[in-house]
Amino acid sequence: MRVVAQRVSHAKVLIDGETVSQIGRGLLLLVGVKNDDAPADAEFLAQKCLNLRVFEDQQGKLNLSVLEIKGEILAVSQFTLYGDTRKGRRPSFTEAASPQAAQSLYQKFVESLRKSGLPVKTGAFGKHMLVDIHNDGPVTLIMESQPSTSGKRTNG
Repeated sequence: MRVVAQRVSHAKVLIDGETVSQIGRGLLLLVGVKNDDAPADAEFLAQKCLNLRVFEDQQGKLNLSVLEIKGEILAVSQFTLYGDTRKGRRPSFTEAASPQAAQSLYQKFVESLRKSGLPVKTGAFGKHMLVDIHNDGPVTLIMESQPSTSGKRTNG
């Protein structure tokens, strides 16, 4: 799995001009599922996101997690995170999971986040969405659950 995490002052998802989800201060998580991902990947990344220290403490250091600030989370599925653009001009999505597998693991990821007790909102899986992001900082990080090609974990 791959997650693009953005620290936001607020964010919302609109479908057909209507707001379907919105959060205040917290994390916007764009979630992509790879064709060989498993439930353990979803749990691993959910814990990583919940405990990621990207919020400032009183000294201005990035020392606090979304859990510690009691923030909110907006998780949006995004299969294009596995778009391969190395060849040609049109992305290939062969590494992305099938819609059925991706939806199941995305739901597992969201359920794992919700166990924290924080407010967790979502987009609408498989729908065309407008995502309004107010990236704070900006702070944007990319995390993966699978080892990199060098054999070491990419997100420690």
